[in-house]
Amino acid sequence: MKNNQIFKRIALVSVSALTLTFACKDQFLEVPPTASLAQAQLSSKAGVEGTLIGAYAQLAAKGYSRLAAGNNWVWGSIRGGESNKGTDPGDYSNINTMQRYEVQPTDGDLNDTWRAKYEGVARCNATINLANGSKELSAADKTRIIAEARFLRGHYYFELKKLFNSVPYVDETLDYGKGIEKVANTEAFWDKIEADFAFAFANLPATSSSAGRANKWAAEAYLGKVLLFQGKFADAKAKFTDVIANGTTTNGKKYGLVPKFAEIFNAENDNNEEAVFAIQSSMNTGNVNNANGFDDLNYPYNTGSDGPGNCCGFFQPSFSMANAYRTVNGLPILTETAGAPDYNLAANAVKNDFGVNSSAAFTEDTNPLDPRIDHTIGRRGIQYLDWIEHPGANWIRKQDYAGPYSPKKYIYYKRQENTLTDGSSWTRGYATMNFNIIRFADVLLMAAEAEIEAGSLTTALGYINQVRNRAANPAGFVMKGGVAEANYVIAPYTAFADKAAATKAVRMERLLELATEGHRFFDLVRWGTDVTTLNAYLAYESKYLVTKFGGASYQATDKYLPIPQAQIDIQGTSILKQNAGY
Repeated sequence: MKNNQIFKRIALVSVSALTLTFACKDQFLEVPPTASLAQAQLSSKAGVEGTLIGAYAQLAAKGYSRLAAGNNWVWGSIRGGESNKGTDPGDYSNINTMQRYEVQPTDGDLNDTWRAKYEGVARCNATINLANGSKELSAADKTRIIAEARFLRGHYYFELKKLFNSVPYVDETLDYGKGIEKVANTEAFWDKIEADFAFAFANLPATSSSAGRANKWAAEAYLGKVLLFQGKFADAKAKFTDVIANGTTTNGKKYGLVPKFAEIFNAENDNNEEAVFAIQSSMNTGNVNNANGFDDLNYPYNTGSDGPGNCCGFFQPSFSMANAYRTVNGLPILTETAGAPDYNLAANAVKNDFGVNSSAAFTEDTNPLDPRIDHTIGRRGIQYLDWIEHPGANWIRKQDYAGPYSPKKYIYYKRQENTLTDGSSWTRGYATMNFNIIRFADVLLMAAEAEIEAGSLTTALGYINQVRNRAANPAGFVMKGGVAEANYVIAPYTAFADKAAATKAVRMERLLELATEGHRFFDLVRWGTDVTTLNAYLAYESKYLVTKFGGASYQATDKYLPIPQAQIDIQGTSILKQNAGY
């Protein structure tokens, strides 16, 4: 049984812990509904723990849109220019408007994303109230449970802040009849998020028998991230410094980088030393509810028995992102011309098989590349995990619409099919790989940013080079027959000439290291480079995918999503105010 599976199986029934029953005057109506729980059951230790597990379970947003989970594959990566929607124009067509920055307040997936985050908040608040009212919990258990719930609440509100900016803040003191329906949306709740993570850091243990739980170091890392997003660089630096020096995983491993980059994205290596906080996944629990359902669309198309999933061709990496992996003397290309990155110049672009039939001859790119390209992007002629060499167009549903590449992170290995995948539903693509919300490389790069702004360029250099040196480990290159599949050339930086050079380097490193992990759009917004970067991306992609991107543009008001119209209709325009630009 996969590590932590018992912890996750409880999540299947935990939603019932939130069921509310109402008394009526007619006696026959006072019979509790089937499967509802009495207050005494809810307040028992098992009941409170079950409600807490329900708050964890909501990280995967099961039962809501695939866009609502914590991996942010659309909101963070597709909208960040790392990937195209993929497949064909008519398949999940409303993602087209999201990628073109034309999403409407009436969009159902937008509303589901809002609802899923607030469901997480509600479960956290319910857990806190039950813990406070329980007579069965020891003082230590009560403190720990409340700290875990506040950690998770901090996460859900951080997600809402990144996505919508101005939302209603509701804590455990509010409920229907107590003013919850009158809470207006506001931008001013960063302090509440900070307080939740600070409480979690102060009150959570360092280790636990369940590897998937948040611990004190995950809380401090997340607090550092929240501070970084606000530009509180000195405060963030202090948090990251402590985490890097002293932090451990919940299962007691000192934080560090796994030796090989590919090991991060391998279900056999879940809950490793790089996993700061992750969405847990498992199988063989009676159905697929605990498997990784939010990635089930994001496998190469029409692979048959030669490839994973056999569905559906979404989330295809962009031309621009592939080009970013070009290296010169082992370093990325950081220069720009007229606001557009020089790695997209014709001389630097990665050779691909766009418009080339799989049966036609094709020779792969032979110029220097960062080795992380072939752990991130499936491209023709390169070994695709332990399946086959990527065949090109045969694994692409519609090349002229979505490009020539396939996603590669968070894809399961051939040897894992039916042992670390769950094929009992409509696709073989329910994998049991965890998704890292924060991993240690992310912490190092955030720490580097904080050091550049409020510390030492030399310290920042060391953090960035730790990440690059791991990528440079030849034992981790994509190989076939003992030979590297491409001309992999990567080197550490020797020094940064000034703050501007260091800033360019760390921002590029976040793209190369964390690509397709849901961070990019939010990084661009907090850096204030979103308008220039994303319009340059649209201009470049439209050279190839004319029908997809023609006339698309990105405006400053697109940095936040619209408040769902369904929510405004429920609350009223006097309570919920629409974001600017919608």
